[in-house]
Amino acid sequence: MKIWFLTGSQGLYGEATLRQVAEQSRRIASALADGLNPDGAGGPQAGPRGAGPSVEVEWRPVLTDAAAIRRACLEANADDDCLGLIAWMHTFSPAKMWIAGLDALRKPLLHLHTQANVELPWDSIDMDFMNLNQAAHGDREFGHIQSRLGVPRKTVAGHVSDPAVVARVAAWARAAAGRAELATLKVARFGDNMRDVAVTEGDKVEAQLRFGVSVNTYGVTELADAVHATSDAEVTALVKEYAEGYRVAPELLPGGERHESLRYAARIELGLRGFLDAGGFRAFTTNFEDLGALRQLPGIAVQRLMADGYGFGGEGDWKTSVLLRTLKRMSEGLPGGTSFMEDYTYHLVPGEELILGAHMLEVCPSIAAATPSCEIHPLSIGNREDPVRLVFDAEPGPAVVVGLADLGDRFRLVANEIDVVPPPHPLPRLPVARAVWRPRPDLRTSAESWLIAGAPHHTVLSASVGVEELTDLADMLGVELLVIDAATTTRRFAAELRWNQAYHRLAQGL
Repeated sequence: MKIWFLTGSQGLYGEATLRQVAEQSRRIASALADGLNPDGAGGPQAGPRGAGPSVEVEWRPVLTDAAAIRRACLEANADDDCLGLIAWMHTFSPAKMWIAGLDALRKPLLHLHTQANVELPWDSIDMDFMNLNQAAHGDREFGHIQSRLGVPRKTVAGHVSDPAVVARVAAWARAAAGRAELATLKVARFGDNMRDVAVTEGDKVEAQLRFGVSVNTYGVTELADAVHATSDAEVTALVKEYAEGYRVAPELLPGGERHESLRYAARIELGLRGFLDAGGFRAFTTNFEDLGALRQLPGIAVQRLMADGYGFGGEGDWKTSVLLRTLKRMSEGLPGGTSFMEDYTYHLVPGEELILGAHMLEVCPSIAAATPSCEIHPLSIGNREDPVRLVFDAEPGPAVVVGLADLGDRFRLVANEIDVVPPPHPLPRLPVARAVWRPRPDLRTSAESWLIAGAPHHTVLSASVGVEELTDLADMLGVELLVIDAATTTRRFAAELRWNQAYHRLAQGL
């Protein structure tokens, strides 16, 4: 995938100056590319945070007139490999030239406010230098026209040699990759959502209009047919892979009394993976109330598919499935994991408040602190055989939990910054994967804010991406984002909700 680097100037300065502009803008684009991909091969690491998905910065010829600017923006719209545009006004590019192009632009835009040099050459600076290096006010002209037109964009100021600048550009690049993922994402829902549950409902037509994602339902019978069509040889090979990758409970090993259950769990994974791959689906949902001929609720199969980057939502929750796949895409190549999650229960001892997050079975092993164990235990819901699952504790460290809700007139993202911690005591009788965390600023403020926002109980927990990436993504999608962090107070959060309500209601009528 590519990011186009556009440089604005004008013909006033003459060909010699424009050649200097081109040469310097090439250097800036190259330095930015090196910062985003310091391995030199378009790799995923970038500065202190990494660019996530591999990104190529493609320098484009200097733009000096309205027609060329409009063509560049239209070409970007039509290029599926173009994630977005970075624009820099090297000299002074009269902003009326940009009106038609910016009005036509449909790709994400980052306004990079930089200059070729880090230091001013105090002893030699003259008017030739000043005329060439005018971004200090040329970018202000560009900023004005973007605001006048209401163009959504991210603005980053500073030199590209500064790791903090590269990190902010990298966050935007990750968000742009997430936006591009949404535009072509296909979700397979096996069955409907859990009966009588409100928050897992949503407007799939509006989601396709707003995000581009296509969400459709498939009968569980189709999945069961794919599962039961898998060969014994394929199952044996996958069971061997389980034994090599996890600590498998003795009763599940060959010769063990529950080994057939492990083989059936492997059969589910093979059938599910084959169905998704054949249909081009990168996200899916299941529902324990609708399992058809499946003998187990999919456990280890779902966990391993999430670890391979698929989005997932339990109980038919397609919105969380979409969100998980998007954040998986944004976090490619970064340390930390990203998983489906649910706030399950609280530890409410004053001064020690914690949240225990888990789900029935489906937590992604990308967040595991150590090698997961492969176990089998009864499950009191679903009315099926005991399912096989991976059991582990989440890796401690800073993270974010994010939820996506449909409010009827708009979608709302809510994010809470958290700190994952080791469980304060062993959990020998809790046979599911889990995460324990301390929400910021504290449990009471976090929970009250989450509840008054109408945020969902299913979330995505990510130790890879954070609030900056989510902010960039929300801006690109035109979606509301509410953040609960160390500075949040319930009173201020409630006021923000009221302001947002007024803004979004007014914006719909513009």
